[in-house]
Formats: sequence, C-alpha cells, structure tokens
Amino acid sequence: MKRSKSFVSVILGLLFLANILAYSLVYDLNNARLLEVTFFDIGQGDSIFIETPEGHQILIDGGPSSAVLEKLAEEMPFWDRTIDLIILTHPEHDHIAGLLEVLQRYKVEQILWTGIKRNTAEYRKWQELIKKEEAEGAKIFIAQSDQRILTRNVLVNILYPFDSLEGQEVKNTNNSSIITRLVFGKKSFIFTGDAYKSIERELIEKDITLNSDVLKVGHHGSKTSSSEEFIQAVSPEIAVIQCGKDNPYGHPYPETLATLEKFGIKILRTDQNGDIKIVSDGKKYDISDFQN
Repeated sequence: MKRSKSFVSVILGLLFLANILAYSLVYDLNNARLLEVTFFDIGQGDSIFIETPEGHQILIDGGPSSAVLEKLAEEMPFWDRTIDLIILTHPEHDHIAGLLEVLQRYKVEQILWTGIKRNTAEYRKWQELIKKEEAEGAKIFIAQSDQRILTRNVLVNILYPFDSLEGQEVKNTNNSSIITRLVFGKKSFIFTGDAYKSIERELIEKDITLNSDVLKVGHHGSKTSSSEEFIQAVSPEIAVIQCGKDNPYGHPYPETLATLEKFGIKILRTDQNGDIKIVSDGKKYDISDFQN
C-alpha cells in the first residue's frame, strides 16, 4: 500500500521512451513557501537537506555517521517522522553511513539510488533496510538520466548516470554518483556527488544544461573533480564544499580552490562555515551559515 503524508497526495507517472525510464513525482501542493537547501556540516562527507516551497523534504546522502540525525531534528518539526525522498548518490561510507541511521528512525516515502553492487557491511545493511521500507510501501527507483522529480514549483533533473547501473559492480564508485540539477524559478543548483573530471567531461560533451547558480563541488574539493571546463559550463555564483576539519585527505585541494577563485566564485565550506543554508524565492537567494 502506498503511504503519503496526510496533507499531500503523490501521483507517480511512468513514462517509457526508447528504453529510457523517466519518472515524474508529481505532488498536489498547498501553501507555497520558499525553497531551502541546507548543506549539513557533518564532517568529512556529504549530506544535503532540501525543503521545497510546498514542504516536501529531500535528503541527498547522509554523511559518515549518525550526526545527520541531529541536523534533521533541527530542520524538521519534532512530530514529523517522514521524509518524502532519499537520494543515495553512491554507496561510499561518507555518503551512506548516515542514511542507515535515517532509515531506522524515519519513514521514507521514496528512495532513489543507482543499484550498484558492493561487498561491504554498510551496503548489506542498506539493502536490508530499503527492502524493509519497500515492504512497508516505499517506492524504490533506480537512477538514470532523463528522470525528473517534479513539484508545482521545483524541478529536479537526473543528469547522471546516463544508463541504469543496477546490479553492476563498478571499479570506481565515485564515478557512479547520481548528479542532479534543481531548478526553482530563475534559480538553480547542481549536486555532483563525488564524480571525477572524466564524468564532468562526458556531461559537457553531451551538451547537457549545466549552468547553475549554486554548485555543490565534487568530491569534497578534491583535485579529481572541478575541471576548469566544468566550472565554466556550470558558471556558478556560489560553490559549496562539504568537508571535515583537518580531514586526512587534505580536502579541499589548493588546485580546486584556485580554479574557483579564478572565475570569481564565492566559496563556502562546511569545515569553516558550518551548516550552510541557501533560501530562495525563485528570483533571488539569501545565504546563512551557522559558524559565523
């Protein structure tokens, strides 16, 4: 049985075109508000919480620990124990571990991930938990380009992976990352997971719309991501880097910072700024950080 919040009904349409499965998650919306995108300071990892103007909640990744639970408690009313959509960009520890905690404490309506295979204890726990969610009514989707998550005011396009990776074993899970672009009015965000420059290049070669106001910098600011060509294609005003203080990898790399600075992009970092919240009415946006 399909579960939904009392104040919203969810209609899933399945569209088939040339063997490409595209999903539109269409909501009956009420009481339009502002879009809020919060980049959690959860250490060396990614976790992004999105609340649409209609009050729907999307969580992209969960970081490396249970710290995400405290962050969610700060963003969601105490009585709200349901998350509309969870996106796992790729099943690496610094993205998946926190989601295991979330799945055990929140009811999740829909889950989007790549379906790739991994031989880790965290991966096996993830499989166990999402199967349990599915048995209780959650919808599980395998990501690939041309899928859309659509509300009355917000559109999220899946840009990558280009084809389904379900059941595949991949050598570099970072390069299997789900890449999404969110559009709200005249403002847009792009979330890149940990994808390398090789994937950035493929996106450019396919002439995919990348231009966005806000870029979630790939791979925590590592030199493996954020090529000059990609930064030019996205042309963001703001670049957000999610990394932990004194992390052992040296993230963000000086090369990445130099590239962003070359193009005059405002750089925000969770290791320096704490949680970073960007609020938009679709025409303009404001930035809040909670460290300064």
